[in-house]
Amino acid sequence: MANKHEGFVTEITPRSEDFSQWYLDVVRRAELADYSPVKGCMVIRPYGYAIWELIQQALDVRIKATGHVNAYFPLFIPESLLHKEAEHVEGFSPQVAYVTHGGGEELEERLVVRPTSEAIVGTMYAKWVQGWRDLPILINQWANVVRWEKVTRPFLRTTEFLWQEGHTAHETEAESEAETLKILDLYAEVCETILAMPVVKGRKSESEKFAGALRTYSIEALMGDSRALQAGTSHNLGQNFAKAFDITFQARDKSVQHVWGTSWGVTTRLVGAVIMTHGDDSGLILPPLIAPYQVVVVPIGRDNWRETVLPKAQEIKAGLAAAGIRVTLDERDERPGWKFAEWELRGVPLRLEIGPRDIEKSQVLVARRDTREKIGVPMEGLAGRIKELLGDVQRTLFDRARAFRDDRTRRASSYEEFKKLMEGRPGFVVASWCGSAACEAQIKTDTQATLRNMPLGSATPTGACVRCDSPAAAEAWFAKAY
Repeated sequence: MANKHEGFVTEITPRSEDFSQWYLDVVRRAELADYSPVKGCMVIRPYGYAIWELIQQALDVRIKATGHVNAYFPLFIPESLLHKEAEHVEGFSPQVAYVTHGGGEELEERLVVRPTSEAIVGTMYAKWVQGWRDLPILINQWANVVRWEKVTRPFLRTTEFLWQEGHTAHETEAESEAETLKILDLYAEVCETILAMPVVKGRKSESEKFAGALRTYSIEALMGDSRALQAGTSHNLGQNFAKAFDITFQARDKSVQHVWGTSWGVTTRLVGAVIMTHGDDSGLILPPLIAPYQVVVVPIGRDNWRETVLPKAQEIKAGLAAAGIRVTLDERDERPGWKFAEWELRGVPLRLEIGPRDIEKSQVLVARRDTREKIGVPMEGLAGRIKELLGDVQRTLFDRARAFRDDRTRRASSYEEFKKLMEGRPGFVVASWCGSAACEAQIKTDTQATLRNMPLGSATPTGACVRCDSPAAAEAWFAKAY
């Protein structure tokens, strides 16, 4: 690749030297995304978008399997609608972008470029819901949103980003709570089985919950630099938005009641999470289930390799593709070593090398991206063996990420120990917490750590709060985070 543009990345900064720069180098060098002329916005390039599409497909099929259907709501929201739920608008006001002119004329009412869609969805649900037979409403949409961020980073935090956002309405609080937790489980399952990224499921504190929600739940992951990343959220909205937007229904007992709502979403941030969870100094390491190419075939030979090796490589590619494996053939006129480095950079899980000697032996040499191990595999039954290896790579990446997280999760029993553990980037620190917002804020001031969540199913601690010695109300996971 020619160095045609200023700022083109030719080498990747080592992770140990500067993790942040390493991340940016990988995003640019692997051609996942690039900066756009609009500050804070990114162009998702085909290879990066292919990863997002595979994540999207995995989520979409699961969302639909739970009874949800996809729809689409407008990008623009009248400003007056956003202001109907006071806590909601207060939470988003610093990030809102407005449209003031259209068609060469000043608008009578400013339009909000959606930062999220609760306002427009609530307005429509108020029209659609009449009686209990209209419930539940289970709608998801795949869309873009805009939040005017001051500090941005490709995939992790951008002014415009892609996501899915689900919005549901229910008869009872129990149904809305069950929905909220069902989606949280769905997100965790996709992250762990598809992205090979272990997560902690839990409830957010009051100060960290979604603006206007009754309760917020999240999944939290640990990145390769030991900082935490919120990978997805699911919100029980209670009746707050139903009351703000007058979403009522005639109940079974003929009374008029407000619906119980939920909303939930994950974003293109998951692409960044995959990069930072699995990548190394050579670039990406992609879990096979979200790799645009699961296998790359690299023919190797002398000057006449196109006549001697390429036909067999094409035959192998066709056989793997017929078996449902995402495969590409690199027949560019470049040195094999250059090709190896390029496909390692792009994180392709398996590389198949084939040369004249391999053809004589009726085998191929398979190189794993995760372990760099090389294995001779017979051509007979090759597709089946490749599928086995892909499954093993997927499992190995998850096990490795889980071991990394567990090794960097520690428990603190005193505030002095907590502060000492929080020096540098320690990973997760688990501690008892009294539930006080003042204690939570002081911990953040003292250590720059935030309360990520309180894991579901954890027993209520019997001791004292790590900071103030008041009776503990919950076991909380803290970390320095993105």
